[in-house]
Amino acid sequence: MVQGGGHMNKFACRCAIVASIISIIFGYDTGVMSGAWIFIKKDMKINDTQIGVLFGILNIFALIGSLTAGKTSDVIGRRYTIALSSVIFLVGSVLMGYGPNYAVLMVGRCIAGVGVGFALMIAPVYSAEISSASHRGFLTSLPELCISLGILLGYISNYCFGKLTLKLGWRLMLGIAAIPSLVLTFGIIKMPESPRWLVIQGRLEEAKKIMVLVSNTEEEAEERFRDMLTAAEIDDDTVVNSVGGNRKKNQDNSVWKELLIKPRPAVRLILITAVGIHFFEHATGIEAVILYSPWIFKAAGINSEDKLLLATVGVGLTKTVFIIIATFLLDKVGRRKLLLTSTGGMIFALASLAFCLKMIERFRRLVWALNLSIISTYVFVAFFSIGLGPITWVYSSEIFPLRLRAQGASIGVAVNRIMNATVSMSFMSITNAISTGCAFFVFAGFAVAAWCFFFFMLPETKGLPLEEIEKLFGGGDARDDRNGLEI
Repeated sequence: MVQGGGHMNKFACRCAIVASIISIIFGYDTGVMSGAWIFIKKDMKINDTQIGVLFGILNIFALIGSLTAGKTSDVIGRRYTIALSSVIFLVGSVLMGYGPNYAVLMVGRCIAGVGVGFALMIAPVYSAEISSASHRGFLTSLPELCISLGILLGYISNYCFGKLTLKLGWRLMLGIAAIPSLVLTFGIIKMPESPRWLVIQGRLEEAKKIMVLVSNTEEEAEERFRDMLTAAEIDDDTVVNSVGGNRKKNQDNSVWKELLIKPRPAVRLILITAVGIHFFEHATGIEAVILYSPWIFKAAGINSEDKLLLATVGVGLTKTVFIIIATFLLDKVGRRKLLLTSTGGMIFALASLAFCLKMIERFRRLVWALNLSIISTYVFVAFFSIGLGPITWVYSSEIFPLRLRAQGASIGVAVNRIMNATVSMSFMSITNAISTGCAFFVFAGFAVAAWCFFFFMLPETKGLPLEEIEKLFGGGDARDDRNGLEI
C-alpha cells in the first residue's frame, strides 16, 4: 500500500495551511473575548447575564452555520465554502469593532457566529480530503493549531489594547479580526478544490490532476484515486465517460436519511462516535477555562487587571505549544493513545483545580492553593491540547464515508457548538449557584465519563486511508487486528 508513506507533500501542506487560516479567526475571537468582556462591561454598563449571552450567542449562530455548511460545501465545493466563511466573518468582525451599542455588538456576534460554524466544519474536512493517510493527522490538526494561535493572539491583543482608552481598546480588540479574513481571500485563489468532492461531482479528470499535485508519486496518486472511485461507487466505464465533463451525481436527498433515519450499523456507530467526541470536548470544561480564565484566576486570588490578562497569555501560550507537539505525535503515536492519555491527565488536573478553588473559597488567601490552582489550569490546558483538542477535529473529519462526510461532520460541529454555548452561557450562573470549585468537580466527572467513552468506542485510525476507516466500525471486511481497539 503506497498512501504517502514517505515525506509529506509540500503542496498539500500549503493548501492545508491556507485552509486553516480561517480557524485563526475563530480562535482569536474566543481569546479576545476572554479579556474584552471586562472592558465591554465597564463601557456599556451591562450585567453578567448580558455578558453570558454575548459569549453564547456566537455559538448559537455557529450551530446554524455548521448545519448549513455541510450542504453548502457539497453544492459549491469545499474551497468556496472556506471563502464564504471568511467573508461572513469579515462582516461580523467589522460590526463588532464598530459596536456603538450592545445591539450592534450582538448583531456582529451573530453574523460572525455563522462564519465560525462554516469554518469549524470545512477546514478539517478539506485538510483531511487532500491528505495522504500517513500525514493526515498532522494536516488535519492544523485548524486546531490555528485556533490555538488565534486564542494566543487574542490574549496578547487584550494585554496590549487594554492599555488604551476604554472606548477604543475593546473595539480594536474585536475589529482587528478582519485582517485574517482579507489574507484568506487572496490565499483561496491558488488553492485547488478537494479531489474527493470533485469525484462525488463526477469531475473525475479534474480530481485526478489535483490528486497528482497532492501526492508524492504517480503511483500513490493512482492508488488514492482508485480508492476514492471505489468509495464513491464509480466504475472504470464512468472514468472513461467522464472526459469532457459528464457527471455522475449521487442522490443528495438520501444523505440525511442514511445518516439519521435509516443508518447502516457502521454509520450509526460512526455518528455516535463523532457526536460523543464533540460533546465531551466541551463538557470537560475547556471553554470555561479559555473564556473565563481571568475569572478563575481572580477567584484564585489575583486581583490586578494587568496580572489577570498576563496570566491568560500563559494559558494561550501553553495551549499553542502543546497543540504543536500534538501535531507531530498524531501520526506516530496514534489518535487513541494520545486521546486516553490526554483525558486521563485532564481528570487529575480538573480535580486538583477544583480542590484548590474550594480551599480558597473556604479559607480565603492560601498561597499554596493559589499557586497550585494556576499550575492545575495550565496542566489541564496542556493535556487537553495534546489530545482531546486536536483529535476531536481530526477524528470526526476522517471517520465518515466520503458520501456522508460533509453532512456528518456538520452534525458533529453542531453538537460542538451547542455544548460550547451551553458552557459559555451558563458557567457564571453555575459558579454563582454552586461555587467555582464545585463547577470544576462537575467537569472532572464529565472527564471520567469521556475517558470511558473513548476507551470503549474509539478504534485507532492512524495510517489508514479514508476509504478504509469505515471497516473499523463494521462497515466492510473484518478489521485488521492492529487497527482494533488496542491501547
